[in-house]
Amino acid sequence: MGDDQRDLIAAMARVAAGDRAAFRTLYARTAPKLFASIRRILRSEAAAEDALQEAYVRVWRHAGDFDPAIASPVAWMTTIARHAAIDAARRGAERISAASDDIDADFSERMAAPASGGDPLATGRLAACLEKLEADKRTMVVLAYCHGWSRDELAERYARPAATVKTILRRSLLVLKECLGGRD
Repeated sequence: MGDDQRDLIAAMARVAAGDRAAFRTLYARTAPKLFASIRRILRSEAAAEDALQEAYVRVWRHAGDFDPAIASPVAWMTTIARHAAIDAARRGAERISAASDDIDADFSERMAAPASGGDPLATGRLAACLEKLEADKRTMVVLAYCHGWSRDELAERYARPAATVKTILRRSLLVLKECLGGRD
């Protein structure tokens, strides 16, 4: 066992005892490797960064479970990172599949209902302007601005590059702005 390995094992023991400086050292020495493992699973850099953060939270909480007789610190942490990435990928897939495939039907129902105080889609002018957009563009706008979907998620759903989705959203918003009277 090399000095590097012994240093990481010692750092892990200090992290288990709540030593924040040891945690910073552990992070600095292992984050690039863990991030690379996560990026192999997650396409989005932002999602990978979130998963990396989640992985280190898990490392902090479970450092006391680490056993150097079973695995090296890097192998143990890589397993945690992979699980965090897989969990993030599943959450993303669940979020995408949970969104209604027939969002236009949902949109139509909301437009037919009387306007409610806090529902921006239920205002007559906006509804009429949204109806002027092609169905897929309207759906993208609703998913992005009402359901919080990212460009990457929309790109995946519509099998288009994220840059194209960005352009579609921008042009759609310009159409809506013009339709609503160009007010800022």
